[in-house]
Amino acid sequence: MTGARTFQASDWLHDHQLWIEIFVVFNFGGLVADIFLAHSQNHFHRPSEYIPLYFSIAATVTLAALVALRSRAPAAWRDVGHLVGWLSVAVGLLGVVLHLDSRFFYERTIRSLTYAAPFAAPLAYTGLGLLLIANRMVDARSREWAMWMLLLALGGFAGNFIFSLTDHAQNAFFNPIEWLPVATSAFAIGFLVVPFFVEVARPYLKLCAAVLAVQAAVGMLGFGLHVTSVARQPAAGWFEKILSGAPPMAPLLFPNLVVLAAIALWTLSRITVRLKPDTTDCGSVRLQADRDPVIGGANIGTTGRTSGPGS
Repeated sequence: MTGARTFQASDWLHDHQLWIEIFVVFNFGGLVADIFLAHSQNHFHRPSEYIPLYFSIAATVTLAALVALRSRAPAAWRDVGHLVGWLSVAVGLLGVVLHLDSRFFYERTIRSLTYAAPFAAPLAYTGLGLLLIANRMVDARSREWAMWMLLLALGGFAGNFIFSLTDHAQNAFFNPIEWLPVATSAFAIGFLVVPFFVEVARPYLKLCAAVLAVQAAVGMLGFGLHVTSVARQPAAGWFEKILSGAPPMAPLLFPNLVVLAAIALWTLSRITVRLKPDTTDCGSVRLQADRDPVIGGANIGTTGRTSGPGS
């Protein structure tokens, strides 16, 4: 573990590791409301449906406390964070099995997959768990850390593509605008996957940022349309309207993932990697990494070690 240094209030803008911790805390907090609404539709028919609700509450409280303690008790921040992360991965994978078991495992058709409980939804827990784990296992000052964050954001946009496709297929894409999140999420996947195959420069990262801005706009538009749909429901109270209408929180997945991807792109923008010819004794060309001045003046670390709080 790298040496921890005292965290100062002025450092928060440069502390990418802290950004991810806060992102995860807010997401677990949002999942409390999301799970409560989703599982209230069948009145928590199975006792197992309480598992993600209770886990989300416990994870939110625990991780919020860890954020406050990360500079004073880095070992506790690391170990407890790992525990919460791996438990979150397990909850997510278990949820996928239980959601598919609601219908798909019995009929095994595209139709049953579409109308079953959203099978990819529990993977939100798996993604958040992997964020916690990667934030502790990979040096937050390195390019590898940024690529892990970008990979998890990319997985989130892939999930958004599946959600948008299957959810809107339930009403046969009655409104043509329902194709918009399907197309834009696929567009985002196409842009964000490129840095994993070729070296990219800052202009491309700026183009990716513009694509993310479109994703955020689509999410806010979807939120407005879903809220309008909820308001038009014939149910008596707002709680019943929310349960019977389009899920109002679903489109917010778009701006939520924009935040995660933006953190990754911002970190990558501080580290430029280019091919620099350097002939060795055997005449080969060696890949060298140059970097712009990193925010905060930190040196680039390597993967395979845990980065301490505020490092």
